[in-house]
Amino acid sequence: MRNVKLISAAVITAGFALASQAALAYNAGDAFVRGGYAKTDTGSGNGNVGGNELNVQNESGFTFGAGYLFTDKVGIELNSSEKFEHQFNAAGNNGSFDRMPVNLLVNYYPLGGMDSRVQPYVGAGVNYTRFSGEPSDVSVKSSYGAIGQVGVDLAVTENVSLNSFASYADVSSDIRTGGETVGKVDMDPLTVGGGVTFRF
Repeated sequence: MRNVKLISAAVITAGFALASQAALAYNAGDAFVRGGYAKTDTGSGNGNVGGNELNVQNESGFTFGAGYLFTDKVGIELNSSEKFEHQFNAAGNNGSFDRMPVNLLVNYYPLGGMDSRVQPYVGAGVNYTRFSGEPSDVSVKSSYGAIGQVGVDLAVTENVSLNSFASYADVSSDIRTGGETVGKVDMDPLTVGGGVTFRF
């Protein structure tokens, strides 16, 4: 995840440099869209297939989302990403599958309603993960689980901010062949990324 950490650090550094005169206040009724790039660390011990340990490789891709603030400090966000194509290995058998997460979160903005160059937030909600592109005769069921995130927007102008975030999700699903369950994908992806937020 070294490259994404460098990207996030660059976003933060550039934000402080560009936001020297800009301030941002989140207010009730504000809406926003976000876009960026992130890397997911799948960790180790990602489940099993036929009693053999399953290892799923890290992957990166573009992310996007939109949100709305009901009050100065509380809002909702729906975000997703392009499909992450993960390579995997189980007992020497290699392959790949696609994972597309969709997250619905409630965010809390501690500095909401206040003019500030830095607007941090924390969020929690539900993760839906759809798997596709599995090897022939193999299917991985969709997964529902919890997700949490932390992030910060750094004002460039009144409406444009640089964004940096990290999220942690619970993803667990059955692996099936011929209608029979033969294993489980069990991973807790940590996703770190950066991008741009446009508020309107």
